[in-house]
Amino acid sequence: MAFLQNVPKIDFLGKRRIAMVLSITLIVLSLGSIATRGLNFGLDFTGGVAVEVRYPAAVELETVRTELAAAGFGDAVVQNFGTTQDVLVRMSPKKGDDAIANQGAQATLGDRLFAVLKAKEPNLEQRRIDNVGPQIGDELTEQGFLALLAALGCILIYVGLRFEFRFALGSVIALAHDVIIAIGVFSLTQHTFDLPVLAALLAIIGYSLNDTIVVFDRIRENFHRIRSDDTVDVMNISVNETLSRTIMTSVTTLLVLLCLYFLGGESINGFSLALIVGVVVGTYSSVYVASAAALALGVSRDDLLPPEKDEEGDEEVEVDENGYPIDPFSQSQP
Repeated sequence: MAFLQNVPKIDFLGKRRIAMVLSITLIVLSLGSIATRGLNFGLDFTGGVAVEVRYPAAVELETVRTELAAAGFGDAVVQNFGTTQDVLVRMSPKKGDDAIANQGAQATLGDRLFAVLKAKEPNLEQRRIDNVGPQIGDELTEQGFLALLAALGCILIYVGLRFEFRFALGSVIALAHDVIIAIGVFSLTQHTFDLPVLAALLAIIGYSLNDTIVVFDRIRENFHRIRSDDTVDVMNISVNETLSRTIMTSVTTLLVLLCLYFLGGESINGFSLALIVGVVVGTYSSVYVASAAALALGVSRDDLLPPEKDEEGDEEVEVDENGYPIDPFSQSQP
């Protein structure tokens, strides 16, 4: 047990009320922004048309935007799709615009967008034209958010069976906390919310749950091996023991996501942004929200310990005045 000497002794749960105020503030801001500003839904949810073209040489996106704006398509979204020669043009329907209210008209709109670009570049190659009707967009919106709720429900059942129901509620509270704040960031910034972003939210749930399960596993183990009735002390020890693993996992994941965000191009910009927010908030919630929520729900040492048996079991560990395990080998021998 000499390794315990290198474990930090940070009083995380002692600051849980401060963390609670911070979390509630972020959630209220996020919900308020979602209610007042809404989300800037992308083509996947609103319906519209997407045109992918290939130029014979690299082209500046600002030049393409200027050409489309001059032809009356100022609302079109232009981005590179893979290389600097491949360009994706997306346009969502406007309210009250009957010209793109049905599938046939959308196809006409795609042809018009391509015609504008080809007039400036005769060697332009049309790769594809995709049409998404408003009805399909509504179905994707409904099914996407139902998928989020279903994921949270399955996690509640899984953690409840593996640990204890109050731990399950704590984990779901932490996951809902992460998802709401991530959606709130997209509402505040009005960054496009499309299917890749929705996929990123589901990935956030999986990432944050993994961190939370690691902490809960250590809490359950320490309840069994540490001779202390103070639930806060045992949870603090557990969070500190898993802290290095949590930080290393988050930092290495963030390095990859930052590379994707700055170097991956506009097509995955929203996806990587959602994951960056999710990793940062998920790391925070694994340390502060999940354990603190389970503690507030009244979880204790007795809830996780198996019934006492007469036969020998694992040896319990004595703790010092701060609640941290005492290494018996560090004591001087007579």
